[in-house]
Amino acid sequence: GMGVGGALLITTTLAVIVQIFDDQERIKAIALWSTVNSLGFAAGPVLGGAVLDHFWWGAIFLINIPVVVLGLLAVFALVPESRSRQGDRPDLLGALLSVIGMTAVVYAIISGPDHGWTSAQVLLPAAVGVLVLGAFVAWESHIPYPMLDMHFFRNQRFVGAVAGAVLVAFGMTGSLFLLTQHLQFVLGYGPLDAGLRTAPLAVTVVALNLTGLGPWLAGKMGTPVTIAVGMSLVAAGLAAIAVLGAGGYHGMLVGLVVMGAGVALSMPVMANAIMSAIPPEKAGVGAGVNGTLAEFGNGLGVAVLGAVLNSRFAALVPAAVGASSLPAALAAVEPGPGGDAERAGISDAFARGLETSQLVGAAAVLAGGLLAALLLRRAERVERQGVSRTSEA
Repeated sequence: GMGVGGALLITTTLAVIVQIFDDQERIKAIALWSTVNSLGFAAGPVLGGAVLDHFWWGAIFLINIPVVVLGLLAVFALVPESRSRQGDRPDLLGALLSVIGMTAVVYAIISGPDHGWTSAQVLLPAAVGVLVLGAFVAWESHIPYPMLDMHFFRNQRFVGAVAGAVLVAFGMTGSLFLLTQHLQFVLGYGPLDAGLRTAPLAVTVVALNLTGLGPWLAGKMGTPVTIAVGMSLVAAGLAAIAVLGAGGYHGMLVGLVVMGAGVALSMPVMANAIMSAIPPEKAGVGAGVNGTLAEFGNGLGVAVLGAVLNSRFAALVPAAVGASSLPAALAAVEPGPGGDAERAGISDAFARGLETSQLVGAAAVLAGGLLAALLLRRAERVERQGVSRTSEA
């Protein structure tokens, strides 16, 4: 239920922005939209940690209720109506195929460290996922009302921006998933303290978005350069967390701030590039694509970087293979004179696994940034050539 509600919100809020604001103002509005998302991203771990410190775990879900009430009142009072006169039919089969395909692929990735990458428990769901996603692409290509219009992918601007958005989500969410474990399991912080220590990332995003730095830089240097710079900063932040974070939180703080600066520069510009590449009457579909692929990047980041962590951890500490987590591996240590040394070795192996997975995330984000910038630069060159030929004619 929460997933359905979140999907509806992300799709409609971004679509409304596209309908209300013109090309000049849209990127600034999207930057503010991204800022509000980042505020939630910052507040979530802190509020969750505070609730877990004092209340029943289920209370973390009740935080949504007053937010929803305020949101409903604001929508009725402030948001104008905008709808297509001839709405598309819902693509229920496409939605089902996409969910089955992505779930199977993610399940295969997270099962790899436990069962082995060549085991039937991994290869079978991976094959099912690839086949079902292939069927999804074929279905979407041949129906008049697709959930994901494959014609969008003929636009290099769209493809470049989508590639960047997926990989920023991949690196950021996967990194924070690992970072909270490092803060709690390795450095020994409680849930609230760990949540507070992840906040500088989102605070940096909010602060820089409010200054309008991303839209200003895009206006001065162009979309491709802005995205390349932003994603390079995200990759540098991830690498700093991996390398400097081993010595304590201060190194992580540097990485979080650098990473936040990169997200603030790249995300609004990429969202604007995606929405600009889609006809205004398809704004809802475009917003849905942007939100869906960002969530896919989130899930894939947690799955892939978590799998890298587990694989590295298992390689360094073979006795811990099969343990569901670091606490489980530590709990399995036999009491005795050598227990403390063995626990220290397990914790060190976990920290080294975290470092490896963060570096993998950094490499993926950097490669994605360069690819996105290349595709967007090429798309702009093609568009300029088209305008030049039209003027000559």
